[in-house]
Amino acid sequence: MAKVIFSVQYEVEQTNKDAYLSVVKELKTLLKAEGLEKYSVYEVKGKSLQYQEIYEFSTLEAYEAFDDNNNERINILIGKLSDLTNKNTTKYSTMFEVG
Repeated sequence: MAKVIFSVQYEVEQTNKDAYLSVVKELKTLLKAEGLEKYSVYEVKGKSLQYQEIYEFSTLEAYEAFDDNNNERINILIGKLSDLTNKNTTKYSTMFEVG
């Protein structure tokens, strides 16, 4: 079964940076789902207010089931992340392992 990587890239205003990093820290401790092998957040080199979230799933089925997450706190935190990002800067990518 092929692995799946889902990524979200966006910008954050300087005034929201501390709140954003706080939300990410809490989300990283809570985000545990079956089939989710790793959740990471990176700052894009040379762009101090641009971040990329990387979700690594063990299978396509795990990726597809991820949206069914009913953890209220995780859903609140993901909503906060969305509120803290600059509108119209969000880019999504989904990659499927080959071979």
